[in-house]
Formats: sequence, structure tokens, C-alpha cells
Amino acid sequence: MTRPDIGFDYPVLDCPDPAALAGFYRDVLGWEVTRSEDDWVVLQGPGAQRLAFQPAPDFSPLDWPAEGVRVHLDLLVDDLDAAEAWVVGLGARRVEGPRDHPSFTVFADPAGHYFCLCRRD
Repeated sequence: MTRPDIGFDYPVLDCPDPAALAGFYRDVLGWEVTRSEDDWVVLQGPGAQRLAFQPAPDFSPLDWPAEGVRVHLDLLVDDLDAAEAWVVGLGARRVEGPRDHPSFTVFADPAGHYFCLCRRD
């Protein structure tokens, strides 16, 4: 059997309020909203980088680390302290205590999805 042509487009986050969560990531990343409908919001970053949001009214975030993490975003930063202050000011919540790892810190966005701020190599 020949492998069909299958590609990867971009991650989609399920959430109770796509516009609100897209606004959070728009502010975090400085990306532009390129599509906004009731059931679909897309952010466009540099090049082909995109992130989408769709409604999931019954969305319930996992309890990390007890239930593990299925997928999370790694956001690259030059200054962990400045980036942490920025995302917390926008509504993120630190998941771990004081920086448990020297090169990254784990956060939850306002809907409860996990993401890491990772020091750029």
C-alpha cells in the first residue's frame, strides 16, 4: 500500500470560548487573528505558523501532573523572567513552584491548557 499524501497544518485548541482564548494567545505571541467565526478562530504568526481555537463547551482541563498531559505548547523565549511576568499578567497560571527547571517553566492558559516557556537555545 502506498502512503497517501498526509500533511500537518496547525494545532487546534478546544476551549469554552475560542475568541477569548485566541485573544490571550494573540497578546502572548503578538500574532494576528486572520479568521474569526463563532466556531473557529485562527491566529497567524511568522511564516506558516498558525494556531486555531474551536468551541468545546464541556472542556475540562486535565489535572497535571496527576492525570498527565496529552499535548502542550512550547513557547520559546529569550528572558524567562520577563516572559513569565508577561503571561501571568495576561491571565496564565504557573503550574509548578519556583522555577523547578532552569530552562523552562510550566503554565496553564486561562482555559487550562498547559504550555511551557522555554529558554531559547
